[in-house]
Amino acid sequence: MQEKPRKTVVNSWNEWDPLKHVIVGRADGTMAQAPETAVQHDWTEDGFPPGTWGPYPQEMQDKANEQLDNFAKILEARGIRVDRPTPIDFSQAVQTPDWKQETMFGCAPARDLLLTVGNEILEATMSYRSRWFEYLCYRLLFEQYFKEDPNFRFEAAPKPRLTECSYKNGWWEDWNSLTEEEQFERAEKGAWLPTEAEPLFDAADVVRYGKDLFAQKSMVTNDAGVDWLRRHFPNHRVHKVGRRELLPWHMDTTLVPLRPGLALINPERIPLGTAEMELFRKNAWEIVEAPKALLQKKEPLDFCSWWLNMNTLVLDPKTICVEASETPVMELLDKRGFEIVPVPFYQVSPFGGGLHCCTADVYREGTCEDFFPNQIERF
Repeated sequence: MQEKPRKTVVNSWNEWDPLKHVIVGRADGTMAQAPETAVQHDWTEDGFPPGTWGPYPQEMQDKANEQLDNFAKILEARGIRVDRPTPIDFSQAVQTPDWKQETMFGCAPARDLLLTVGNEILEATMSYRSRWFEYLCYRLLFEQYFKEDPNFRFEAAPKPRLTECSYKNGWWEDWNSLTEEEQFERAEKGAWLPTEAEPLFDAADVVRYGKDLFAQKSMVTNDAGVDWLRRHFPNHRVHKVGRRELLPWHMDTTLVPLRPGLALINPERIPLGTAEMELFRKNAWEIVEAPKALLQKKEPLDFCSWWLNMNTLVLDPKTICVEASETPVMELLDKRGFEIVPVPFYQVSPFGGGLHCCTADVYREGTCEDFFPNQIERF
């Protein structure tokens, strides 16, 4: 008797193999989170001056959910299974024995928390107290996957304590007192807010290229976090990269793989002479500079990068989802043979990101391959 196919398969090694199953976030209940050591917001013009917090306006939530739902329908129409997280009450205060936080945040940017490598989905540590419990939104899904896929590895990195020892005392005050050039000099040294007291990383600071993982040191990922990832994935090469930029965002607006041998680069962040660029050149990758976004004005409460035009979702090596208003990047990709799937998505940006940020892979067809056989000294 022929065996019936499993309901769920968890497997994804890179950012471009054919996508068959994905998680898309939700905007419900997202909060302008209460102050905490790691977060500093000044949204006075949008109704949230420093020291205040509260839910995003319902009209903003509705518009964002409309675009998220539309995105899910576009994917489903192409035969891709879409699952959604279960929002909880993000307005509630949360605490551990070490701290109390007056609010949580939300669950739109699934990629921040979830890193899929092969048949494993890894919950990142997270570095904000307001996002410490965000994993609860995905547990119903993972319980289902665990029952349906006997090969699924459900992992969680050690939950950090996030005491004051995890952050540099007075970092924000020092940073705000510096000139822009002094801030860039500090950025070059990787002197960000987290200390090395415990491993910290966001999953969205990791980009997957098969056997090679690129992990960014940032405001939410420290050296100890990169070291933990190297130990956790001993069969992979984990490369640590840094950025000369102010308050670095995640990797998916910096160096975006499109298919084997082709990647999109943010020209303002990675000088072409850096070590990671040498690794790409040595392995005959074409690196294409992204055009500047057409976006001229951000939505209220938007803390995301101005380079969300790069924040794309590859459906397979010939098909890619792009923010519908960003014609320059669509034209660039069209010239390289991609079928472009325009997706209106800028109403989602204030809730945590673009098309890549607000998704998390569950299953892409393909195996773990080595796309960088010619290595250089690890950086």
